[in-house]
Amino acid sequence: MSERTLRTLFLAWQDVRSRHWFPVGRLDADVDKPLYRFRYVGGAERAERQVGFRGLLEFPDLHGDYPSPELFPIFRNRVMSRKRPDFRAYVRNLELSEDADPIAILSANGGRRRTDSYEVFPKIEPDADGYFQWRFFLHGSRHVDVKGRERIERLLPGERLSLIPDHSNPATDLAMQIRTDDDSMIGWSPDYFVRDLAAAMVADCQATVVLVNRRAPWNHRVLIEVPGKVRGHEPMSGDDFKPLAP
Repeated sequence: MSERTLRTLFLAWQDVRSRHWFPVGRLDADVDKPLYRFRYVGGAERAERQVGFRGLLEFPDLHGDYPSPELFPIFRNRVMSRKRPDFRAYVRNLELSEDADPIAILSANGGRRRTDSYEVFPKIEPDADGYFQWRFFLHGSRHVDVKGRERIERLLPGERLSLIPDHSNPATDLAMQIRTDDDSMIGWSPDYFVRDLAAAMVADCQATVVLVNRRAPWNHRVLIEVPGKVRGHEPMSGDDFKPLAP
């Protein structure tokens, strides 16, 4: 694959009992060829050990290397068809152009579906000075209290939010709460990136509301952008993100 055109997405899986998220797969895509390559990552082995993750039927071997000239169904089925009449509004809500390719759409939409426990997120690519902007949909908002859910309904694009490390989260030993300026707790950042995010947060780091889609399900309702800076540690380079196949 050409380094110039290569883009990388990760696939995350949520264990329904513990509600913990694990990065389990990596997709390297060169849409100009086209060529797609899927490999499991270290998080899949950890999920297998801890909660019995069994992998995907289309990728039966955790140590396999899966190339294809076509985008795999597990990813393709998470992109709205261009033939749908609401496709234009859909990509506009994601702040994308109508000619955005499936990888760009998956990078923006999170790939969440009601029928399974997977989501998709892009590999962080810092600029020459080490800064990056990371976008994600607010996690856990349907589980916050009534005050938090009511505050979500009043969020506006451009509104500033605070990121607060939480070391007492029962599901994980570290979580990242997201709060409004009036101290309403409205949700969390994805837990598969909490440690990298904590290490990369700039001083007085604040998130910004990019998009509020009030008609969308809770997991697609609030799009957030967070600034960060590489501080001697490349984001998404830990064991959980390393491919199991060379």
